[in-house]
Amino acid sequence: MQNELGMMIGASPQGKSPGFTLLELLIVMSLIALLLAVLMPGLDGARRQAKLTLCQSNIRQLALANSLYAQESGGAYVAGAAEFLKNLHRWHGRRASLNEPFVAAYGLLTPYLGPDGAIRACPAFEPPGSGFEVGNGGYGYNNAYVGVQTVTDVRGRTLVVSDRSGTAADRIRHPGETVMFTDAAFAAGDLIEYSFCEPRFHPRYQSRADPSIHFRHLAAASVAWCDGHVTHERRTFSWSSGFYEGSPQRHGIGWFGNTDDNQLFDLD
Repeated sequence: MQNELGMMIGASPQGKSPGFTLLELLIVMSLIALLLAVLMPGLDGARRQAKLTLCQSNIRQLALANSLYAQESGGAYVAGAAEFLKNLHRWHGRRASLNEPFVAAYGLLTPYLGPDGAIRACPAFEPPGSGFEVGNGGYGYNNAYVGVQTVTDVRGRTLVVSDRSGTAADRIRHPGETVMFTDAAFAAGDLIEYSFCEPRFHPRYQSRADPSIHFRHLAAASVAWCDGHVTHERRTFSWSSGFYEGSPQRHGIGWFGNTDDNQLFDLD
């Protein structure tokens, strides 16, 4: 009677519930693996896109902070590296000695960004925590032209008059075509933080600079221009002097733009 009742409610004659066969289990596992293979590239792409969106928001706010700073500082942008030879001040922070990281709490832009400086951290950049420019969060400033006060001599060279202040905003003739901040890093053995986005040539000596614009977002870089708008630029050129260890090209570092000059950085 009990066996008959068990058979009526679906139990096996031995009173055990039926299970998956090995073939059925393999089929289910194959289907799960197939679904993961289909979904993972899309999820990875979504994560990368989210990081790019956050990065562009960060760099836009850096440009806005610098503009607000200029409004309250006689129209001049923040200095990129005040008293450069002392090597203690950067646009993003200050340090007490050369072997310490820069501290964002003492940065001139900090009042416009928040005391922890976290808004400057690019979500797609994970530096090793060492190097000579630790603390900038992965963004570089156009210090060659915007972060200093300059004059142009009769030979057309750009000479620094003072590094204690950035250039006056009204000296920039085409703000929408002049770089202010970019994603940045430097190939020096490891990929390290770097505070500046270097133009293609050193303004004074006209020798080619080692690049520092980092194309880390789907092979492109976030760029904030002096009028405040932000773009997504792809690398068109890379180069290395060979003076530093590491390959800029291998690390995705170089320049964007189709002309081999400084026109996207200079004040003209």
